[in-house]
Amino acid sequence: MIRIECHAQLVLKGPDGREASLSDVVPLLALVDESGSIAQAATLKGLSYRHAWGLLRAIEERLGGPLIAKERGRGSVLSELGQAVLRAQRLCGERLDGNMQALASEVASDLNRWLAPPVDHVRIHASHGYAVAALVTALVAQELPVDIKYRDGADAVSALARGECELAGFHLPLGEFRAACADTYRRWLDPQRHVLVHLTRRKQGLFLGKGNPKRILGLSDLSRDDIRFVNRQHGSGTRMLLDLALRKLGIDPDGVNGYASAELTHSAIAAFVASGMADVGFGVEPAAHHFGLDFIPAVDEDYYFACDRARLERAPLSAVIELLRSSAFHASVDRLQGYDPRDCGKLVDLEAGLSGAGA
Repeated sequence: MIRIECHAQLVLKGPDGREASLSDVVPLLALVDESGSIAQAATLKGLSYRHAWGLLRAIEERLGGPLIAKERGRGSVLSELGQAVLRAQRLCGERLDGNMQALASEVASDLNRWLAPPVDHVRIHASHGYAVAALVTALVAQELPVDIKYRDGADAVSALARGECELAGFHLPLGEFRAACADTYRRWLDPQRHVLVHLTRRKQGLFLGKGNPKRILGLSDLSRDDIRFVNRQHGSGTRMLLDLALRKLGIDPDGVNGYASAELTHSAIAAFVASGMADVGFGVEPAAHHFGLDFIPAVDEDYYFACDRARLERAPLSAVIELLRSSAFHASVDRLQGYDPRDCGKLVDLEAGLSGAGA
């Protein structure tokens, strides 16, 4: 079976038209940032010290400034330019990560149809989430063919109703906003035909720069003129939830500075805040910690997969359910901060799940 990987990388292009990839330099910069030593970074990368310095010098010449600085008592540290290059690559990768994973899966699936005997793929259309990514990783590790498309929860559920996927992932908040959010999905779901599979309970909240430099205390601060917000795309469950929460506080979402922005994943939101391009974002807790951000929890929510009840005991869904209930997968989700896998793999009646009575 062919596996395809897609990665985003920065490429420098000078006035002379010559290009220089940063694919080797960025990992080296990350290791220098972690270790405080060019020599140690070179060793960890499997390079000689001379070769590592050569890579850094070549890019410094193209950029016109130093990537590394020496500080007494601290060894080698990244210069402001070096830090900017590292942030740029991380931002690039995280903003595109979900779409590139989906593209890689689609390309590999198409090629494998020509190269291998027909097999039962599990097609997953899902709102972006770290536990979903963990599931895809686990399926691939077990060589269970999977096609993943990250999309709005409403798009995922409507695709299930049209027979375009086996699992449709979406999330619902606990508490007062659950009914309004559930109504968005109910139109495509049939209590007789569909059942829910619980994936995880997770926390969503505010992403803030380390140390909370803007002294943001909660959602009400999004109305401040000095706050730059970065938002999820129209149609996403996260944006729908935030709309409801702000209106309850008497805040017009359209009046929030940056509310019209649109990013496709929680990682992209966190990368935006970490890069200084926004002061605050809203998303799941692991994304904040991954980028070294502060996090203020705002709401707990359930993440579900909707699927056809009649297919549960047949391949490929039966294998997916077995994996979801495994101790190894529970452990992988438990390592995600703000995620609770205790009901992972539990079947939940549709109406009970939509209302909150089944979790």
